[in-house]
Amino acid sequence: MLRGLLVLILSITAFAQKPSFTVGWSIYAGWTPYYYMNKAGILRKWADKYGIAIKVQRFDYAPSLDAFVARNIDACAMTNMEALDMPAASGVPTTVVLIGDYSNGNDAVLVRGGLQLKDLAGKKMLLVEKTVSEYLFDRAMTLNGLRDQIKRVRLINTSDSDIATAFLGDTSANAVVTWKPMVSQISKQKGIASLFNSSQIPGEILDLTVVRTDVLNRPDGAGRKFAQALSGAWYEMLAMMSAAGPAGDKVLAAIAEGSQDTLASYKEQLSTTKMFYTPQSAAAFGASPDLKQKMALVRQFCFDHGLLGANTRSLDEVAIRYPDGSVQGKADRVRLVFDLGYMQMAAGGKL
Repeated sequence: MLRGLLVLILSITAFAQKPSFTVGWSIYAGWTPYYYMNKAGILRKWADKYGIAIKVQRFDYAPSLDAFVARNIDACAMTNMEALDMPAASGVPTTVVLIGDYSNGNDAVLVRGGLQLKDLAGKKMLLVEKTVSEYLFDRAMTLNGLRDQIKRVRLINTSDSDIATAFLGDTSANAVVTWKPMVSQISKQKGIASLFNSSQIPGEILDLTVVRTDVLNRPDGAGRKFAQALSGAWYEMLAMMSAAGPAGDKVLAAIAEGSQDTLASYKEQLSTTKMFYTPQSAAAFGASPDLKQKMALVRQFCFDHGLLGANTRSLDEVAIRYPDGSVQGKADRVRLVFDLGYMQMAAGGKL
């Protein structure tokens, strides 16, 4: 009995001594899989393989970014824009380890009362400020020749967890920019119309898993093991999600529980999400010239809106390094890195 107790104590001690990492996620079709990866033990299995521990924490979106920038979590699911601007503005170099998908209709500009984009000047619009919602609205107006009217729209910062209820309950709000499942919830109401959505700017709103670069480069190598474990778990999860028939539906229904959603609703969200279900497809997108072109637009938007830090006087002061080694901006000012290594390891069966 004493021997058994000693073994138990040693096991607990060993677990406590494992390098421990936390990944944050918020509700979105491409990120809710983290709920199931945690619940089903997929993350733990891969963490055990690499001798580490991985914790999962759910947030509203903006607080997840704050937690990442404050170094309270080690990795986070976020878009390409937030991976660049918020950490960069706070001096937190960030590395992309997984390219999960791009929004292909999930994000939308919605209005009530038959308004058009040209009518929005002076009107009240709800959105999560300083996120891709603001970027989407900017692109909608710019592509429709209305850029000069953007500053005349009354933007009201609203949390993603509150935005659907706030918009539907406040008839003085004329427009809202948000993402699914909130878009779907709002769109069901009579008199609501979509004026613009992310399928009109394919590949510009990327959904990623990022790791703080200092965590990834830990001298003990544990940070790289963390990224490897995340990658292995991620692609095991995606293989289960993309399975045909009842097996795939069972997994999707379990994922949907993470956002108190239904299978039908979650499948509808996935229909407007360009998921990179295989590491090969994700790595191919990451190596394509398209990525640089899209990120150049995002980077310029962030600079124009003062999102890269109050003391950033030049766009080149916040640089991005790509998988081929090229850098947009000053080479000594890299704040965001796209690293295909972990996706390529997954593609080659080397995790």
